[in-house]
Formats: sequence, C-alpha cells, structure tokens
Amino acid sequence: MSQSAGSDGAPPGQINLASLSVPQLRALQTRLTSELEHLTTSHTKLRAAQAKFRDCVRSITDGVTGNEKKGTDGRDEILVPLTSSLYVKGRLTDREKVLVDVGTGFYVEKTPAKAIAFYDEKVKGLEENLQELEKIVQTKSTQLRVVEETLRQKMLAGEGAPPQAAAAAG
Repeated sequence: MSQSAGSDGAPPGQINLASLSVPQLRALQTRLTSELEHLTTSHTKLRAAQAKFRDCVRSITDGVTGNEKKGTDGRDEILVPLTSSLYVKGRLTDREKVLVDVGTGFYVEKTPAKAIAFYDEKVKGLEENLQELEKIVQTKSTQLRVVEETLRQKMLAGEGAPPQAAAAAG
C-alpha cells in the first residue's frame, strides 16, 4: 500500500488501515481482490505456456531424436501435435533440422539439440517469473486478509453503520 506517512503514525509508504473509513476499506478490498484475480489468471497462463514449452521438448525428444520408425517411402513417421490432445501422422524429411516457434508467428530452423536448449531456457525463465509472481500473490493475499480483518472489526464496532442507525442505537 503506497501512501506517504502522515500524522497517523504509519511508516513511510504504508497506510494505517485503522485511519481509513469503511468505504475506503471496501474500495481497497475491491482493488486488492481485482489485483489478485488478475495475478492468478496470469499465473495460470504462465503455467500453461511452460507446459507448452515442455511439450515442445518432449515432441522433439520423442518424435525427432528418439524415433526409429520408417514409413513405406523410407522416411521417418511421427505424430505431429496440433494441440495438446490432437495429433496427426507426419513424416520427417530431415532429422537434422526442426522449426522452432520463436513467437508472434515466426519460426526459426534449428538443430534438435539447439531447439531443446531454446525451449529449456524458456521453461527456466518462466519458472523464475512464476516464483516472483507467487511471492507477489502471497503478499497481496496477506494484504487482503489484513484489510478484511480491519473492515470486519470496524463493522463490529459500529463505525460502518449509517448515522440514523447510530443515533437510534444511542
């Protein structure tokens, strides 16, 4: 939570939640919930991308470097993945080169070893990003719990009650 320190005693860069009104706490709760949903969605997408790169490595390992099955015309037969669950039969014309999707619709010809190294590097980079994202999600979750607890305490103390209800109760 970023706000400069004021007379409320919070350290610089921190907000003293007790000094916030119920509507301000609710707004903060909504913002944190929205951020958490976005971060969680991003985490899921990064995990899916990582799985895709691992599938690429597996496809190269199983289909190119590990395939010894010959077709009727003498070329190597493989199953080509179109999606994670849909494969079509294909034939290798060259075991020494594969096309690597480097992003945004561009493909580069590489040796199988270099293609595997490329995808392994992508998997490693995504793992580092995922670890950082998990730390951020954990921090935001903690912040949300603190805001929710503060909001609950203020509601129980009657600070969130409308002025008419507070006057009637007193």
